[in-house]
Amino acid sequence: MTEKKVRWGIMSTASIGKRSVIPGIQESNRNVVEAVASRSLENAQAYADELGIPKAYGSYEELLNDPAIDAVYIPLPNHLHKEWTLKAAQAGKHILCEKPIALDEAEAEEMIEACKDAGVILAEAYMYRHQKRYDDIKTLIHNGEIGDIRGIHGVFTFNGAQDTGNIRFTKEWGGGSIYDVGCYPISAARFLLDEEPSAVTTQAFFSPDHGDVDMMASGIMEFSNGVSLTFDCGMWAEFRNELEILGSEGRIVMKEAFLGDQSYEIIKNGQTEKILDDNINPYALQADNFAEAVLDGKPTKFPAEDIIHNIRAVKGALISAEKQEKILLG
Repeated sequence: MTEKKVRWGIMSTASIGKRSVIPGIQESNRNVVEAVASRSLENAQAYADELGIPKAYGSYEELLNDPAIDAVYIPLPNHLHKEWTLKAAQAGKHILCEKPIALDEAEAEEMIEACKDAGVILAEAYMYRHQKRYDDIKTLIHNGEIGDIRGIHGVFTFNGAQDTGNIRFTKEWGGGSIYDVGCYPISAARFLLDEEPSAVTTQAFFSPDHGDVDMMASGIMEFSNGVSLTFDCGMWAEFRNELEILGSEGRIVMKEAFLGDQSYEIIKNGQTEKILDDNINPYALQADNFAEAVLDGKPTKFPAEDIIHNIRAVKGALISAEKQEKILLG
């Protein structure tokens, strides 16, 4: 007997779907991509042909009306996440939505409530959190492997400034580096410390040539016991994606924290131990975790409350940069 799989519909022909998420779903054990939708049938068909997807639709509504689709992946611009999550929930589809899932806490709460009322699952697409090494590192931290935690430093930058038509450069659509890549070190610190931040202070460079969005930002996010996340993020800088957890007796370093190789280093007393992970595709792991929730009734790895807490912290970082003042998050 063939094992039941989650049948996915992809809402839009966004490049992240083609590059990462769809191959991950196709590589996973309990999922299959059945359809893709675009506002142009021609674009949807070309995308489907390239990726071996059986069905193409010329509107998102047609996809949501397909009874053969169990779940949808939404990689639309940030300002459209709420609208199409609500419509997908109403259509009875489970939802994996790109990060950040909403523009603010109120939107996230509305989306969560709608999905709860419809009896469908809602998850936010932070694929890196499904890597085994993050669970392992969290265990090491809680077991005191590097002593008392003194701080976390995370960075995620890339240079996309020449792509002047990019949707990331539209402020009203949830553009800017904090929403796009700053959310990674922020979500990682929350996960590894297993607590919520109390305040954030951010300094940013808002570029008039890029819709006045934050093209670079640096911040300090406060946790308990004097521990802080220091972070920087940018869309007009050399590429980096790194994370360091500093302890009183050692440190843990991920030289490729969110994209790339999944190894990490434990550095103590001048000695470095490199830990090699399995390098399983995190997009496939994300899809299979989602499938467990849909098919087996298991809870998703990250509950709805995590969505709310994360956008509260991310939005707080942006507000701090805009107002040039410390923002309390409690």
